[in-house]
Formats: sequence, C-alpha cells, structure tokens
Amino acid sequence: MPDVVTCILLHQGRLLLLKRSDRVSTYRGLWAGVSGYVEEGDDPLGRAYIEIEEETGLTREQVVLERGAPPVEFYDPGEGRRWRVHPFLFRALTAEVSIDWEHDDYAWVAPEELDRYPTVPKLAETVRRLLPSPS
Repeated sequence: MPDVVTCILLHQGRLLLLKRSDRVSTYRGLWAGVSGYVEEGDDPLGRAYIEIEEETGLTREQVVLERGAPPVEFYDPGEGRRWRVHPFLFRALTAEVSIDWEHDDYAWVAPEELDRYPTVPKLAETVRRLLPSPS
C-alpha cells in the first residue's frame, strides 16, 4: 500500500488547491493539496516539507505546521489500489506560490467552496479532519 502525504496549505482562511497535470501518473486533471509519495526511510512530516517546496516554491520558513492527523486508509477502485494518506495542515505566510510541472493551475479557495472542484479521493474528508472546528 503506497504511503503518501497530503498537505493542506491555509492562507488568510483560504485553502490552496492544485490542479494535477497530465504529466503525473494518477488523478490527472483533478484538484488536490500538495501531495507526494513517502519514500522508504522517509519521515512523513519531512516528506511534507520537501513536497511543499517542490510543488509551491514555499520554503520551511514560509510555512508553519498547524497540525497533523492520523493516516487515512482507503481503497480506490478506479486506481485498483489501497492508499495510506498522512495529512498535514500548514499555515502559509504568503499566497505567492510557484507551481511545478505536476500542476497546471492553482487556486486559493474558501473551505466551503471545496465541493465546487473535482478533487482527488478523500480530499474533502482530509480537509475536515485538519481544519479547526468553528467556535
């Protein structure tokens, strides 16, 4: 079962969504958070920081870890495999990002707008698990 990280970046109450390009191996054209495979020997949090920098250009100094959540495991019949997703929420200190080849577009959206986007499986659930509950 592949382990992946999914990083939700939040800036001034808005979530960063990245539209996956046709050059990635899975979920082409769908919107996602920052994500990537956890390679053998990797710590999921360490991998999260690496993926954030690669996919957005934001350094460790430009993001603040707010929280993590227990991994989400699920089977995706479309891909024919099980996934284990390690979710993290980061506060981005800037909205200025520079996406890499893995994405065609990005958007900062209000959490309640998430359902307007075709997303990778379990993204909405991951966001709900990470965002603070309204007071």
